This record gives sequence, C-alpha cells and structure tokens, in this order.
Amino acid sequence: MDFMTALDIGASGLKAQRANLNVISMNMANIRTTKTAEGGPYRRKSVSFESTPVYSPFDKAMDNQLNRDLHGVKVLGVTSDNRPFRQAYEPHHPDANDQGYVFYPDINVVEEMTNMMQAMRGYEANAQSVDSVKRMFQKALMIGMG
Repeated sequence: MDFMTALDIGASGLKAQRANLNVISMNMANIRTTKTAEGGPYRRKSVSFESTPVYSPFDKAMDNQLNRDLHGVKVLGVTSDNRPFRQAYEPHHPDANDQGYVFYPDINVVEEMTNMMQAMRGYEANAQSVDSVKRMFQKALMIGMG
C-alpha cells in the first residue's frame, strides 16, 4: 500500500464520520420538533455506511488485484427511523390533537450522545491515521534526501 492509498482510506473515514456527526447533531437539535415541512413530527435519522475498495491511481491503471482487500468507507445515505412517536398530554400546545396529545420524535438523548461519542472516536482514529501517514511520508523524504 502506498502513502496516497493510506491517505484515501483515512480521508474516507473522516468524511463518513463527519456526515454521521452532522446527522446526530440534527437529531439532537430536533428532539422537540412537532411539525416539519413534510408534516408531522421530526423523524430520527441515521447514516448507513458501506465498505468500499480503495485503489491508488497506479492500481487502477495496471488493474492490480493484489490490493483488493483495502477498504475505505462510503456513506450510502441517510435513513429515517420508523419508531413510533412519543406522546405527551399537553392540551394547550398548538400542535395538540383533539384529545390534547402532542406527538414528539422518539429520540433518546443517551443513545444520541453514545452515538456521538462513538463517531468522535472514529473521527479521531481516522485523523490519527492520516497524521501517521504524513509522518511516515516525511521520514521517507528525509531518508531519501540524506
């Protein structure tokens, strides 16, 4: 594996975890949203990931199959959760139904914070990986010049 392929793998992980953190933040920000543009309460969202092969430009040009075990991360998409809404009896709320119940998204703060910590750890691991590749590249340059 060359330096550029290692950087591509780390960068794909950084990009995926950034997307995950954005969606988690959106869930936390909309925890009490009772009405969206689509109608109804906000639906919790989650990010789907996929492992993808990563090839360097040289590998693509030479159609080398030796590196096919190298995988990066790709965001497949953002999906809406189908959990039932949480009901709260608030008869004076403007979005209350005829019985006085308001429907809120079923978003668990502890679950979202756990997901956020996990995404942050993944982001940190990928950032450390990119930093390690940079240091190795710098050492290789110093060896080559010395």
